[in-house]
Amino acid sequence: MMPEPQQRTLNGVSYSASQTGPADAPALLLLHGFTGSSENWAAHQAVFSEQFSVVSVDILGHGRSASPPDPNRYTMSHVAADLIALLDQWQIAQTNLLGYSMGGRLALYLACHYPERFSRLILESSSPGLATAAEQIARRQSDEALADWIETHGIDAFVARWEALPLWASQAQLTEAVRQRLHQQRRQNNPQGLANSLRGMGTGAQPSLWPCLPSLPLPTLLLAGELDSKFVAINEQMVAQLPNGRLHIIPQAGHTTHLERPLLFQTAVTDFLG
Repeated sequence: MMPEPQQRTLNGVSYSASQTGPADAPALLLLHGFTGSSENWAAHQAVFSEQFSVVSVDILGHGRSASPPDPNRYTMSHVAADLIALLDQWQIAQTNLLGYSMGGRLALYLACHYPERFSRLILESSSPGLATAAEQIARRQSDEALADWIETHGIDAFVARWEALPLWASQAQLTEAVRQRLHQQRRQNNPQGLANSLRGMGTGAQPSLWPCLPSLPLPTLLLAGELDSKFVAINEQMVAQLPNGRLHIIPQAGHTTHLERPLLFQTAVTDFLG
């Protein structure tokens, strides 16, 4: 059961966020992926909030948070500053940090730029972005084309296109009820918000975080699904560069390990956070 979210104004923009669990417990900030919302953590909320003060937020352009018309408002530097403002409002000096996919890229940016605010870092099915300028330019062009497509065709057509991607093939193992919940959650997003999220914070638009890895002091857990070969390879490269990192491969799971193997995901997270 998800807690009732609050609307918080962060640097002039409205965000939907919630806090649950013991107020005096160590904090845990959860960041969802592209097309997602804080609802994606519903299956884990009860377990995590037994041990942690859990903060869930809808990232800008997603869920019940605002979808500003200016794509520049969605850059990682702006959204990261918003999340630091949220922690300040709730007087959270330091927190554990868990990010999935796009939320993992944002989590890594936060850890690289505000390391004193975080105690441990968990990145699920994520990456530090693209290493070369040529890769970034090509990806920016494809993200821009997809953003235009979303605005032209609307949310239902985009969700149908998104759910047909090979990346989600392993979600066939989910129950029909779970797939339907995920489908309905995606449809609740604002097409302008998703389009501008791609333009401002897509993999091509974000700064490469590969140079940050060798000097990142935080204990870091990388999670990837065994069936998600692309991200297994990326995470193997990442863990080789992290001074305090470890990689955990979750068997029989694809990109969404938290949905496809929820108990194994929970165990990996809670064991790492102690």
